[in-house]
Amino acid sequence: MYDPNNVFARILRGEIPCKKVAEDEHTLAFHDINPQAPVHVLVIPKGAYLSWDDFSARATDAEQAALTRMVGRVAREAGLAETGYRVLANTGRDGHQDVPHLHLHVLGGRPLGPMLQRPRD
Repeated sequence: MYDPNNVFARILRGEIPCKKVAEDEHTLAFHDINPQAPVHVLVIPKGAYLSWDDFSARATDAEQAALTRMVGRVAREAGLAETGYRVLANTGRDGHQDVPHLHLHVLGGRPLGPMLQRPRD
């Protein structure tokens, strides 16, 4: 269930400040407060969507297009498009989603290594 008092909902309402990167009618992009790479920007929809599956099922075509375009815009404007970057969306408990509002991490600025640690033999 979506919690309207989650940190990203509060940022969208202006109750908590953020270091904004870009914004449009449907999305907001801002710097992560605990960056895991030299560039670490969060891209969120402005609508109340819990996760990727919730967003893909309920968001309008315009909202879905805006989220996709914002990720590309952030990557280009941060200079990541040429060297590469990672887009990550954690979903649910097993996916280690910390905030119950869909958010995409755009990470780059250095080689990021493998996606997951490989199990040891």
